[in-house]
Amino acid sequence: MGRDTLRILRLILGDQLNSQHSWFSKQSSNIDYLLIESLDEAKYTTHHIQKLVGFLTAMREFADELSKCGHNVMYVEYLNPDNKKSISKTIDHFLKSGKYSNWEYQEPDEYRLDEDLSQLKKKWQSKVPGIMVSSEHFYTERYELREFFKGKHYVQESFYRYLRKKHGVLVQDGGPTGGQWNFDADNRKKYDGKIPIPKRTLPYKDLSKVYESLPKSIKTIGRINPKVFQWPTNRKESLKHLQFFLDRALPNFGTYQDAMQIEEKVLFHSLLSFSLNTKQISPSEVVDGALETYKRNPKINLSSLEGFIRQILGWREYMRGVYWSEMPGYTQKNFFEHQEDLPQWFWTGDTKMECQKQAIGQSLDFSYAHHIQRLMITGNFCLLMGVDPDQVDEWYLGIYIDAVQWVEITNTRGMSQYADGGLLATKPYVSSANYISKMSNYCSNCYYKKEEKVGDKACPYNSLYWYFFEKNRSKLEKNQRIGMVYPQLNKMDKETKKSIFKKADELWKKRHEL
Repeated sequence: MGRDTLRILRLILGDQLNSQHSWFSKQSSNIDYLLIESLDEAKYTTHHIQKLVGFLTAMREFADELSKCGHNVMYVEYLNPDNKKSISKTIDHFLKSGKYSNWEYQEPDEYRLDEDLSQLKKKWQSKVPGIMVSSEHFYTERYELREFFKGKHYVQESFYRYLRKKHGVLVQDGGPTGGQWNFDADNRKKYDGKIPIPKRTLPYKDLSKVYESLPKSIKTIGRINPKVFQWPTNRKESLKHLQFFLDRALPNFGTYQDAMQIEEKVLFHSLLSFSLNTKQISPSEVVDGALETYKRNPKINLSSLEGFIRQILGWREYMRGVYWSEMPGYTQKNFFEHQEDLPQWFWTGDTKMECQKQAIGQSLDFSYAHHIQRLMITGNFCLLMGVDPDQVDEWYLGIYIDAVQWVEITNTRGMSQYADGGLLATKPYVSSANYISKMSNYCSNCYYKKEEKVGDKACPYNSLYWYFFEKNRSKLEKNQRIGMVYPQLNKMDKETKKSIFKKADELWKKRHEL
């Protein structure tokens, strides 16, 4: 085969399902697109069954879409003889065929895959050169955050304002639209039932064939009814999902974005994270759509709009920047040296703590919980109980349909568990029952009593909260963001402290039975 007739191999990862990428702007008979169902990816953590089915379906539908558009697609399912279990070994197998003059891949979002593909590129550089190109998805480049701070302490708000100005989002005459950059103080209300929750028209479909095609060797968690799968698995469904949120939920998103409710699992949240993290839609599409909807819908207030944009343009880009600036060492950070095991009921939801039962049960049923449920219910408890951040990472990475490492580990190990010692967040996000009661109706239906710190039915959060700060006094007492915790703790009489700390110790010993 002459050199001029050799082909180009292009890899598409399972979280790179971006039909708007410049790769697909024209067809070429000399380009083969490769998608791989990798057993290694399915097994590197214990995934929720809906997560696996969702990713596989999205990959298969994307491959079909490319084929219908005239592209040459090679889709390697789990049981295909060409599948060598790992992504890099399968690519290596295809490169050995002698068909290709070079191969290309979009920059991976996970460090371990980036390393694997970099090593493969080195191996083949002299024979079949490899080229890494942009995924054309994010607002920022991989190391833009690192360059922005240049060794200074990371501050999310600073980076957020920089991106707002750079991309012209909610800025006017060089300053913020509305006179302030951040309306977070307006977005902390408990849901009172006065505003109707919009009824979602989710894309129910039967994915029984995908579900049945999973190899039996893959261990999963969670529950699924494959005949009524509810997550968008292609661009058309994702855009419909986005439009529903913009038209029906965005007007009240900001006001109730931190609220939690037994009767309502989603409230006014967007449910766009899976579509975004698989790149079916882009963050700029989402932000631009929100801005356009705001212009034509007077019911959307600026605080709601800004609160939503902050999650996409602010936190999402910030988390990615921290990830690439701090890997691979970020996976080893454990500021508090926590080593306890994750309570067994995290895998079942079988606990008398109503807030945990709701957040974990929802996660097992739907592979979803919103950011406050993750941060201030499950994450809060893990931090107070001293759970090993490796185990916390593993649980979060596996259980949520939107969980890929670059966004999971920064939110979990950094924001939630403060394992990086304040590199990402300015303080540990912990609370007693008081915060949970303010933001939810969980406490009204709980076996435990939110007002009590000691006693058989005292809410576990209360004593664990005070014990956490006492135990970590040397590491946290000088943190000015913590506020009045230590002055209050110092004013407690010895007997009160003794009874609270004794209760915390009792809870720790029976943590698997709460």
